[in-house]
Amino acid sequence: MKDLGYLAQDISILHRQYYKDTGKQFEQLDLNPTAACILLTINDHRHINQSQIARELVLDKGMVARQIKKLDQNGWVVKQPRPGKALEVSLTESGQQLLIKVQMIRRNWWAERFAQTGIKADSPIIPSIERVVETIIGENKG
Repeated sequence: MKDLGYLAQDISILHRQYYKDTGKQFEQLDLNPTAACILLTINDHRHINQSQIARELVLDKGMVARQIKKLDQNGWVVKQPRPGKALEVSLTESGQQLLIKVQMIRRNWWAERFAQTGIKADSPIIPSIERVVETIIGENKG
């Protein structure tokens, strides 16, 4: 059995390959893979602010702020006041249309990888990885 310590390296390889394979597709949409992940996160979480996006994606707050600024300038997101100092970030109508393309790129990449390896989308490894990610995100909230 492979040393479990290699799992982080393997996941890192997946991450880099995903960015490498999808980068040009996202570039055609005037996005980068990180901005695409931010759009997906905004869609998944109503009433989210920049700090929460940074926690959810385990990204630097400055990086998220720069990406949100560009998304806002392109008309894909809007920042709105909410109680307290934080601004809520949400998708505009054009952002929602762009999101459909982003979701398709992501879905197609995984479908191709699964088809190449024979792994099914309901593989037990998927919930296991999701559980680890949920734990990490939970730790970052504290």
